[in-house]
Amino acid sequence: MQKPRYLELEGRSAGYYLLLVILGCFIAAGLAAFIYMEHEGHWVTRMNNQIVWGTPHVFAVFLIVAASGALNIASISSVFGRAIYKPLAPLSALLAMALLAGGLAILVLDLGRPERVVIAMTKYNFKSIFAWNMILYNGFFAIVLVYLWMMMERRFNKYSKVAGFFAFIWRLTLTTGTGSIFGFLVAREAYDAAILAPMFIVMSFAYGLAIFNIIVVAAYGWTQRDLGPAMLMKLRRLLGIFIAAALYFVVVYHLTNLYITQRHGIESFILLGTGEDIYMKVFWIGQILVGGVIPLLLVYAPRLQCRASLVLASVLVILGGLSQMYVTIIGGQAYPLEIFPGKTVTSSFSDGIINAYSPSLPEVMLGLAGVAIAFFLVVFAIKVLRILPQSLADRDVDPHYIAEKQTA
Repeated sequence: MQKPRYLELEGRSAGYYLLLVILGCFIAAGLAAFIYMEHEGHWVTRMNNQIVWGTPHVFAVFLIVAASGALNIASISSVFGRAIYKPLAPLSALLAMALLAGGLAILVLDLGRPERVVIAMTKYNFKSIFAWNMILYNGFFAIVLVYLWMMMERRFNKYSKVAGFFAFIWRLTLTTGTGSIFGFLVAREAYDAAILAPMFIVMSFAYGLAIFNIIVVAAYGWTQRDLGPAMLMKLRRLLGIFIAAALYFVVVYHLTNLYITQRHGIESFILLGTGEDIYMKVFWIGQILVGGVIPLLLVYAPRLQCRASLVLASVLVILGGLSQMYVTIIGGQAYPLEIFPGKTVTSSFSDGIINAYSPSLPEVMLGLAGVAIAFFLVVFAIKVLRILPQSLADRDVDPHYIAEKQTA
């Protein structure tokens, strides 16, 4: 196994500039949507007094959760000493910061008063999980940036393991805080569960790795750099493990709710489609089938061991992750809020009614703009920084490659 040699992209082809233009168009469309909502007011969206977190939050939370998971490869190489992943550790750290930047950009632009984010950054209410998350987000940027610097600067390579350990702990804490946003909301029956924090951690592993796989395969395919089967097999198996673990936590979460009599209503609403079956379809088709079962088949089917199947499985995991966030965030708000448990309440303010919601075009544009921001940052960074290894061929990354050849 040779020491990896990092080279920036040449980035002079028409395809490269076309990709930047496409991503730039999505970003411009998102900014136009933000200006439109800011000028007209949020009444132009489909959000209301009951559904206060809409489609932009689906994209934002997905990107924030995926940012933690994108650091998987770097953590495995530094903290757990798996040498085969070390060449891709800098790209892993870069992608993690880019995804978090994209997610936070959506949140800031969807606030209604984005200038007030300065207040949230300077005045903290430590009884609020949102205040804690402000600290976690800023800390993530700082720690991962130092970690990336230690990996790229040869003089400080010896400190990269220590920096990687701190980044590993911080990323787990960040995802715990994101999951706790919902776990601490005791008023919503779909939330208020301690298992949401570890479930978000496991989901982040799958979402982040899926995005990372697409970036790696695309970057090495378009630049015609070597990407050996050993690395692809490692990424494939790792993705399969994380998909299975995420499905396990989803099953445990719903079985736990079914055990609690008080939550039979919300479980019937999500799993059986009582009153509004859109969430049932998104759950069973989007989250379970598209985001879980089919990717597992693509990952482990013996006759489908190729790059195309890995990319397709990764794309499906991303779609399943967005479905999961839609069901969790919007479905959890759509179910009627029970203010007085065990009591019959009557009024003219939507008591006991399934809250209606459907995504509007400005919301979708803003969400896609956050995704485009993340990818734009990665595409631009790998041109100006030496992030990508020149080769990921088996002879360059697999520590057992020479021994196996000699034995053969």
